[in-house]
Amino acid sequence: MSDVNTMRAISQDILGGPEVLKEVRIERPAPRPNEVLVRVRAAGVNPTDWKHRASGGFLGQPPFVLGWDVSGVVEATGIGVALFKPGDEVFGMLPYPFGHGSHAEYVTGPARAFALKPAGIDHTQAGALPLVSLTAWQALVERADLQPGQRVLIHAAAGGVGHVAVQIAKARGAYVIGTASAGKHDFLREIGVDEAIDYRTTDFAETVRDVDVVLDTLGGETAVRSLRVLRPGGLVVSILPVGSDDFYEEAERLGVRAVRMLVDADHTGMNAIAGLVEDGRLRATIAGTFPLAEAAKAHALGDTGRTTGKLVLLVG
Repeated sequence: MSDVNTMRAISQDILGGPEVLKEVRIERPAPRPNEVLVRVRAAGVNPTDWKHRASGGFLGQPPFVLGWDVSGVVEATGIGVALFKPGDEVFGMLPYPFGHGSHAEYVTGPARAFALKPAGIDHTQAGALPLVSLTAWQALVERADLQPGQRVLIHAAAGGVGHVAVQIAKARGAYVIGTASAGKHDFLREIGVDEAIDYRTTDFAETVRDVDVVLDTLGGETAVRSLRVLRPGGLVVSILPVGSDDFYEEAERLGVRAVRMLVDADHTGMNAIAGLVEDGRLRATIAGTFPLAEAAKAHALGDTGRTTGKLVLLVG
């Protein structure tokens, strides 16, 4: 294969820690009908990336190229694509989970997974937003139909999904309660949290009441215990798609609602997110940027579970 037909990408041959990631040259993809080929400029790194690196997750055994977030420039379009043309700057989330592959110089994906990148932000910002923003949008707006004046509890509110969810909830006119360690409470107030709870010293299930919606980003016992803070008919949306049946059984017992979800690629959702960005209501906090070749360093930082905001790989 000549260089024009290959590209740099981050891959792995085995499951394990960040050290299994390596830069390789692989064949450059070509867009199929209704797909675009995007030259990647920036690509977010999310907890799902390091979880798949370590366990295989939905993807099974490697080799594979991770990455669902992408911001870049349309290089070519497949047959039938009317939304975009070569040269358009776009951002989006590749179909989750099997559309992965943005931790590379080029990636293909369905045209409708993308939206035009807002002109007011750079590729780093745009590459940080898609997965976390779509997750929060689909949870709070599509699943919960969050309304002005409603009370929402967001777990891990300083994290990738959490800090974006706070901003989306505030844009919807909600009263936001967020959990995070005490050192992150100033940050929470800066992004609009009305009431911050230190999960290390305070039991949210004992102190929070009459909540309309909980966004559970942690799963497990946190999801079940979150049901207890809801008003009658309230809803916990958990973005952890698997877990104990206790979650649903306890919800039924308490007269509240429980739902688990996986984020899904969506052109309409991406346009809504672009609108929030353009209105100045949504911005990603960048915890760190790394060149593509140093993806392992980004994963090592992500593995600590202590970052505020998003990690981003800079590609082009």
